[in-house]
Amino acid sequence: MSTTLNSKELTLVYDSSTTEGRKALAFAYSLAQKVNKQDVSEVSLSTTFVRQVLKQLNLRPKDLLNRAHPYYQANLRGRDLDTEGWLHVLTHNPDLLKAPIALQGDRAVLCEPASLIYTLSEKARVVA
Repeated sequence: MSTTLNSKELTLVYDSSTTEGRKALAFAYSLAQKVNKQDVSEVSLSTTFVRQVLKQLNLRPKDLLNRAHPYYQANLRGRDLDTEGWLHVLTHNPDLLKAPIALQGDRAVLCEPASLIYTLSEKARVVA
């Protein structure tokens, strides 16, 4: 996946097998004419892209993980990994993302709940 984001295009990193992922996708289409869909069940996320997303969200890799996920509980719970280790976990197990992530231009939002995607809209920018 390219790390250069088009400011007119909304990029959505989501899991189409989840209700929140499908909701976020529907919301994304109501916000932007062009949606760059990155379904984690179909694409792999590069470490460069994930680093960019984390920087825009001002979060750590571990902050994006669904700690209730069975894989996390069985294999990762209680593990003390460094940033690189958690980044590796996330890029190799993108289904562990706890919520969809929407990006537009230099803005990003963790869509937890999915309706938070609307904070990317032009109206929200004027109010913010």
